[in-house]
Amino acid sequence: MTVPAENAYPGQRLGLPREGRGSIARPGRRIAALLIDVASAGLIGFAFFSSPDPVTGVPFANPIATNLIFFAVQILFIPLIGGSPGHRLMGMRLELASGGWVGLWRPIVRTILLALIIPAVVWDADQRGLHDKAVATVLVRT
Repeated sequence: MTVPAENAYPGQRLGLPREGRGSIARPGRRIAALLIDVASAGLIGFAFFSSPDPVTGVPFANPIATNLIFFAVQILFIPLIGGSPGHRLMGMRLELASGGWVGLWRPIVRTILLALIIPAVVWDADQRGLHDKAVATVLVRT
């Protein structure tokens, strides 16, 4: 495969189409999927692991439980259904950059890097975060 010298659109260097099915998922979809995943983890955390604030008495979700729920959802659903619930609802799938199933270890490493935040907000010309580049994955439209 010949690699183009310039990247006319995100995903061109990876051999992906410019738009439509199989193209790189754009930032709007990715952010919406993340918000869906974070909100659902927060709701589950609030429903099952809430406790009252010692000062105000207002219940809040336990942040540790909420984060663990978020991590568990990412790690379990990516290999099982090809993405987190947010990814799937927003019409995306996580796959290897070379195509195919991501396996079992990649979602774990990817989620740990996602938790560090910085790797997720530093992108390359293909709009892949460092957390995706580190494990050779790409988020594509379905």
